[in-house]
Amino acid sequence: MLLLIEGIFVPHVTPFDDAEEINEEALRELVEHFINSGIYGLVTLGSNGEFPYLSYEERKRVLKIVVDQTNGRVPVIGGTAFSSTKETIALTKEAWDIGVDAVIIAPPYYFKPSPRELYYHYAAIIEATDVPILIYNVPKFTGYNIPLEVINRLAEEYSQIIGIKDSSGLISRIGELIRTLGDKISILAGTGDLIYPALSLGAHGAVVAVANVAPRLCVDLYSAFKEKKFERAKRIQLKLNYLNEVVVKRYNQLSAIKESMNMLGLNVGLPRSPILPLSEEELHEVEKVLEDIGLI
Repeated sequence: MLLLIEGIFVPHVTPFDDAEEINEEALRELVEHFINSGIYGLVTLGSNGEFPYLSYEERKRVLKIVVDQTNGRVPVIGGTAFSSTKETIALTKEAWDIGVDAVIIAPPYYFKPSPRELYYHYAAIIEATDVPILIYNVPKFTGYNIPLEVINRLAEEYSQIIGIKDSSGLISRIGELIRTLGDKISILAGTGDLIYPALSLGAHGAVVAVANVAPRLCVDLYSAFKEKKFERAKRIQLKLNYLNEVVVKRYNQLSAIKESMNMLGLNVGLPRSPILPLSEEELHEVEKVLEDIGLI
């Protein structure tokens, strides 16, 4: 039986030490922190995990650490995207052997594929593996949206497709995914400002960057919605909108999210070069939003 993805998943950061090397101790502590926060599952090596900056071997190491530390308590979804189909297939197989519950795959980046090439890319991965797969639409970083007709065709033809994380920020697009595929696969909001709107249209949950900073708030929003406490859910969503505006939209989210987590006592370090730390002025703005919504 394929995994049912619902609730709030955190696309967690990859902690680095001062030499920009993987900080295993901090990563294990981070897994405990998120599980204790009530998070429904972990997405390892998503965008916030800085996967393009990690080597193949480093990605395997991160997956092994997270799967080992989680020890089956919540699902782990591993990011296995490369620009080439061949490398994506190889890491997808490795991730499954390591013990992830599913993988999430962003489309090829740098060279923009045609819809026909996109379909072939995902179909080739599916046919070469036995792994449950989530499609990851993230135009902020790839430069394009995966066409809806490609997603629909893949979901109709392959039962291995179990969900999609849509980070387009477009509620109209998420709504269309729910309309066409909501009874077949999990539709997950991919931006922190659209959790409540997406749930209200029938989404199954969310995988959002702000869950790194405010996991309990994100889980509380989902719980309030499921309990039909809609006014409470709306109030939490407005707090998360403010947080999302500053740490995801206003500044480089890799730096802003890690800086926020460091302020909260989570030793995650800074992003790998060439991403730079925030300026003093930017740090003050991040600290202010954390204070304003009651996190510090």
